[in-house]
Amino acid sequence: MYLGIDLGTSGVKALLLDAGQRVVASASAPLEVSRPHDGWAEQNPADWIEATEAAVSLLKSSYPAALAAVRGIGLSGQMHGATLIDAAGAVLRPAILWNDTRSHAEATALDADPRFRAVTGNIVFPGFTAPKLAWIRANEPAVFARVAKVLLPKDYLRLWLTGEYVSEMSDAAGTAWLDVGRRAWSPELLAATGLDLGHMPALVEGTEVSGTLRGSVAARWGMGGGVVVAGGAGDNAASACGMGAVRAGQAFVSLGTSGVLFAANDSYRPNPASAVHTFCHALPGAWHQMGVILSATDSLNWLCGVTGRTAAELTAGLGEALRRPSGVTFLPYLSGERTPHNDATMRGAFAGLAHLSDRTALAQAVLEGVAFAFRDSLEALREAGTELSRVTAIGGGSRARYWLKAIATALEIPVDLPAEGDFGAAFGAARLGLIATESADPHAICTPPETAETIEPDAALVPAYHDAYRRYRALYPAIKGATS
Repeated sequence: MYLGIDLGTSGVKALLLDAGQRVVASASAPLEVSRPHDGWAEQNPADWIEATEAAVSLLKSSYPAALAAVRGIGLSGQMHGATLIDAAGAVLRPAILWNDTRSHAEATALDADPRFRAVTGNIVFPGFTAPKLAWIRANEPAVFARVAKVLLPKDYLRLWLTGEYVSEMSDAAGTAWLDVGRRAWSPELLAATGLDLGHMPALVEGTEVSGTLRGSVAARWGMGGGVVVAGGAGDNAASACGMGAVRAGQAFVSLGTSGVLFAANDSYRPNPASAVHTFCHALPGAWHQMGVILSATDSLNWLCGVTGRTAAELTAGLGEALRRPSGVTFLPYLSGERTPHNDATMRGAFAGLAHLSDRTALAQAVLEGVAFAFRDSLEALREAGTELSRVTAIGGGSRARYWLKAIATALEIPVDLPAEGDFGAAFGAARLGLIATESADPHAICTPPETAETIEPDAALVPAYHDAYRRYRALYPAIKGATS
């Protein structure tokens, strides 16, 4: 058996995988995000451990024999978070999360240093880890002075599981400290934020062994000794391993809290000007590119909150058939946006409202706005040299068929739905645990699932969607600065 642990923003998921890659069981435990100020997002790392223990305990209560047979563990996690550890191994403050934008000024300053784009292949986004440490240095100098190690969220879990300070390439690539082409920490970029190599964990590939499970944890979980913990991956790369998007040209669109258009690459192809992320993949010798939307299903969740209706209630009026865009345009920039604008201060907007714009019209505009944000990412990927012919849909929002029809029509490419099953980040993490434990061929393990259905673009509505996308594109520069 192999255990995948995915540390998300809203919860921890633990998944048991057998040697034939069949999912035996999974369990989850929730997490909360603290927002003490506008634009802030934090979590207590102790809550990650508590949630992990809770999820694994659920597995142990129902599947003790399967859990006892675990030989390897893989980790996946939310990216970019800053977990600060002192010399005694204690956490210094709540972890600053990926969707925290307080360090936008620091990110702008670091991005103005040409070394960052040249070495990392990426814009320094406010959500990345390096500007968070620059903010700590400027605003909490006493905390900064005590920092001995900076860990990403899943790597703090690794420390608890193994006692080892280790990270891996895909997650490290989202810090703005990694030389992404060379797959190594950059001493000069660390120095730019007052740090050095001693503050960083060791690096392994996601398919390599990072340590073994501590005896006390193994005993509590009913496992034997020598359980391997793999390098693992950042959540998107782990999802790609679960979806089999590991070879050039394979791609997926993820409709989660945030949205991702992910494309695997067999070479390092940076293009920071496009605001596309170019990161190391979890597999050796592989990279990937991503367009990132900060508020995907979060946009619909926001509308649910302000209208007092569920997502199903809001979208029920749309019916099954894709509608022509109504003229109401929604910008899903509730927390700013990454691709293609790199704008942490921009906020969302509706435009084109009329007396007849009811809840259903607003829901339609939200779904279309997120679809057009994915189109922005597709265009950015093209500018970065990556052309996609189709994508596979994953994430909670992928259950909304109307939304997938809108995305397929906005992107003008087919959207595949995988066969029933769990192919997300926890599954990908378990696959990495299997690979590391058994020294298996990554490409033989990370195969794509069967396609259950393909949603084609609505050819009759492509021209109308093209016009609506043109209006969408024109709105951001028209109101930029007015919503900050």
